Amino acid sequence: MIYRLLADGVLVIHLAFILFVVLGGLLVFKWRRAAWVHLPMAGWGVAIEFFDWTCPLTPLEQYLRRVSGAMGYTGGFIEHYLVPIIYPGTLTRALQVGLGLSVVAFNVAVYAFWWRARARG
Repeated sequence: MIYRLLADGVLVIHLAFILFVVLGGLLVFKWRRAAWVHLPMAGWGVAIEFFDWTCPLTPLEQYLRRVSGAMGYTGGFIEHYLVPIIYPGTLTRALQVGLGLSVVAFNVAVYAFWWRARARG
């Protein structure tokens, strides 16, 4: 039971990480120093997508699920939990790079808008 709860906790942390990577740039409008946390985390998240790396949270969650007696899953977090919801079909390499480019484009726009607003006073 404890391993299943830990696996669910890792799942929640993983989702929070992804949301922070995608939307965390918006926090700079309220807390300017959020950029110091967001930019490295966003860089890591985008690198995972661009270079087809595995986030360390994925094998941790899979391990905890296996030792809890639950069925594990193959592939990554995004392929297992998010792709079936957001995208029908399977995650292709091109789609994975597209997701990374979307995160970069959105956050570049957010930071550019914030920078202009800050420069205007």
